[in-house]
Amino acid sequence: MIDQKYIRNFSIIAHIDHGKSTLADRIMEVTGLVSGRQMKEQYLDRLDLERERGITIKAQSVRILYRAKDGQQYVLNLIDTPGHVDFSYEVSRSLAACEGALLVVDASQGVEAQSLANAYLALENNLEVVPVLNKIDLPSAEPERIKTEIEEVIGLDCRQALLISAKTGKGVPEVLERIVTDLPPPRGSADAPLTALIFDSWYDTYQGVVILFRVMDGRIKLGQFILLHSTKARFEVTRLGVFSPEPVFVSELGPGEVGFLCAGIKNLTDARVGDTITDPDNPTLSPCPGFKKITAMVFCGMYPVEPNEYGSLKQSLEKLQLNDAAFSFEPETSHALGFGFRCGFLGLLHMEIIQERLEREFQARLLVTAPSVVYRILTLDGETLMVDNPSKLPPVNKIEHIAEPYVRMEIHVPNEYLGAVLALCEECRGIQKDLRFLSSTRVIVAYELPFAEIVYDFFDRLKSVTRGYASLDYEFIDFRPSELVKLDVLINNEAVDALSIIVHKDKAYVQGRDLVSRLRKVIPRQLFEVVIQAAIGQRVIAKERVAPLRKNVTAKCYGGDITRKRKLLEKQKEGKRRMKRMGNIDIPQEAFLAVLRKE
Repeated sequence: MIDQKYIRNFSIIAHIDHGKSTLADRIMEVTGLVSGRQMKEQYLDRLDLERERGITIKAQSVRILYRAKDGQQYVLNLIDTPGHVDFSYEVSRSLAACEGALLVVDASQGVEAQSLANAYLALENNLEVVPVLNKIDLPSAEPERIKTEIEEVIGLDCRQALLISAKTGKGVPEVLERIVTDLPPPRGSADAPLTALIFDSWYDTYQGVVILFRVMDGRIKLGQFILLHSTKARFEVTRLGVFSPEPVFVSELGPGEVGFLCAGIKNLTDARVGDTITDPDNPTLSPCPGFKKITAMVFCGMYPVEPNEYGSLKQSLEKLQLNDAAFSFEPETSHALGFGFRCGFLGLLHMEIIQERLEREFQARLLVTAPSVVYRILTLDGETLMVDNPSKLPPVNKIEHIAEPYVRMEIHVPNEYLGAVLALCEECRGIQKDLRFLSSTRVIVAYELPFAEIVYDFFDRLKSVTRGYASLDYEFIDFRPSELVKLDVLINNEAVDALSIIVHKDKAYVQGRDLVSRLRKVIPRQLFEVVIQAAIGQRVIAKERVAPLRKNVTAKCYGGDITRKRKLLEKQKEGKRRMKRMGNIDIPQEAFLAVLRKE
């Protein structure tokens, strides 16, 4: 067991692309944990998706042995965290297991939205924050200006800020020394009852559930029995180890140490993130506070392409939900798509990642409906309903009002794009709350916006109008009544519930017109006419038709009486009418994606 005063638990927090994963790579290289031959970019990003997209999705931990300048050997537990706003819950989980954090800021771009949000998260967790200015080797780097910006916006003292280049390794040894000198060691008693916080877990096909934890008090040993506080389930520890960066098995872990265990846990609900591990014979009286419950903000339907794949899709969703506290799902049925699941996410990127992981890791074949947000409905009976699926909206004559979720959004943007950002926010029914200048070139704009307006393509449009220079962070504030209507899509007079959306009354006609024109392009031609309509209640507001395929039935009629040709054409017409009454229309996945994309 290691003496606590020689342990340092820390996270690296930053905005997207400011160099968190690269700094983690250099720290492992400088300390000799990973040799130059083994080294690869984004070493801690294990998912294929992370490597392809160049973003961190899952927080990763690694134990590093570091010999300081004074000759003393320290154990550094590094937890690399994501930077995208959709994965902020991963950051909060990681910070709960640390005493300090390195705030990495790009020396040319300065403080961005997630730099600010993650710094505040760290300060709320009472962590010691060390400012680190990365990319000082770039010609556009302005370290003195960025130091002033950090002091003014975040309030951190930057006189001793570290200047580094994570790409070349310049300044990284100084970062390691600062971790040892400035970050506090963990506090905890080895003699107290076992208390360990689960901050991540995942499912392994061969070992069952793998738990990543931080010991707060007491000791955990190989072969001992443990009790999971919330479920009261008992298990025997069959494997105990640390990631360094590959698994290294140990016999005991003490206070302040971070490690993983396997205990033959088969039931996915037994090892919830945020739960406390304790000793069944001497349980702790004060379990870890856990994490704030994450509320899903975006919902969509996920259906198997083949009905017999429903069971395997359910198992796949359960395995993903185990280590993703923000992902939720429940069974639902659709007239158009059959049996499936209503899934909840933090944002559209989160939804994309879950969908891709299901398709890659579990070989799931999916039909995914248009995303929607959750609405609060007050009925005339005085009942309050939370509706996340447009098809579950009560009839109009039973609704008092519909309230939609609003978020407060902070956008960091260069001055020259301010007008375009304000116009975009106004178009999305935003209410301006604040506008302050960070410097002579950068400004922070604060808006309150309906979440439904930003969930589809706001981020893409913002990047487009600002040429990629804007960054944003948002948080949910409350529900507010709005004039909202349900827009139904009818195909040959039959409503397709999976294509229904809830829209603002003022935008209903434009969106209905846009939607049917896009559906016309993606629904393939059939042997009969397909009529696509957008309707609010009984009123049709837009209509398009897909012309039928036509076989030339008169091709073999060379000359002769015209009545013979007419007879064949009438016969064909009658056949198409009969087929239209009986026929099933082939609606491809692109039709559901068409609901997402705006021109």
